Amino acid sequence: MTRTPARLQAFYSTEMVSDSGRGASPSDHKPRDVAEALGLTSWPVELVPPQPSTLDDLCRVHDPSFVVDVLELRRASGFGTTSPSVARSLPYTCGSFYCAAVSALREGICASLSSGFHHAGPKGARGFCTFNGLMVATARLLATGQARKVAIVDCDYHYGDGTQAILESLSLQEQVLHETFGLTYKRPEQAEGYLSHMRSLRSKLAAFKPDLVLYQAGADTHVDDPLGGLLTTEQMRERDRIMFSVARELSLPLAWNLAGGYQVEPDGTIPKVVQLHLNTFEEALKVWQLL
Repeated sequence: MTRTPARLQAFYSTEMVSDSGRGASPSDHKPRDVAEALGLTSWPVELVPPQPSTLDDLCRVHDPSFVVDVLELRRASGFGTTSPSVARSLPYTCGSFYCAAVSALREGICASLSSGFHHAGPKGARGFCTFNGLMVATARLLATGQARKVAIVDCDYHYGDGTQAILESLSLQEQVLHETFGLTYKRPEQAEGYLSHMRSLRSKLAAFKPDLVLYQAGADTHVDDPLGGLLTTEQMRERDRIMFSVARELSLPLAWNLAGGYQVEPDGTIPKVVQLHLNTFEEALKVWQLL
C-alpha cells in the first residue's frame, strides 16, 4: 500500500483562469471556483502553483503549427474563440496536470484543478478542449523516463476521442492503457454496469502494471448534467471511492483532474458542479486516511 502524505497537493494558480467569451462551458473559470471552495474547508489540501508546459511539451503531442497558431491567436481554441486569456492559460492548465503527475509519483496521490483535455487531438481543438493535457503529461513522463507505462482512466461523460487519436498517432498503445467510459456508458440504466466496470479495473491495472494512473473525474457524469446524465451523486462518490481504493490497494500513484461539468445556474455560477468536485476530494482524503 502506498504511503500516506501529510497533505493532499492540488496544483492551481490564477494563471489557469480565463475568459473564453462563451457561456456554454464554465471550464474557463472552474479552477478558481473549486480552489475557493477548497479554501473554505478545513481539509488538509495544499494549493500549489504549477510550472507551465513548454512549447516543446505541447508540440510533443500536437502539430507544431496548430500549437503556435492557437497561442498566437490565429486559430480558435476549443471554446471556438481566439481569446487572449484562454491562450495565456493553456500552458498553465497543461502544466498543472503534469506537475500533479510528478507529485503523485512522489507522494502517491495528487490533484490538478484543470478541465478539458480529452477531445483535443493531434491537429485540432474540439469540445472545450484545446491542448490535451492528459497526453502532454503522459508523453513527457515517458520521454524523460519518469514512467514506463501510464494508465489513463477517463470518467468524463464523453468519449476521449482526442486522447485515443494522439495515442494512435504516436504509437503509444502498448505503453498507455486508455479506459474511456464515455465510449460505452450513456444512460442511467447503465449505472450498475458502469460501477462494475470500475471494479474490474483492479484486475486490468494489476495486469498492466502502470507506473502511474491519470484519472479524469468528470462531474458531467451526474444524472442532472445537461450535457451528460448517468450517475447519481452517491454513485459518483462510489465511482471515485472505487478508483482511489484500487490505486491505493495496488500501490499505484494517482493524479486526477476535474474534467467536465455543466450544471450552470442562471447567474453563471456552478455550485452543483463545484460540490461534485468537492465530493471527489473528500473520497480521496478518506481513502488516503487524511480525514
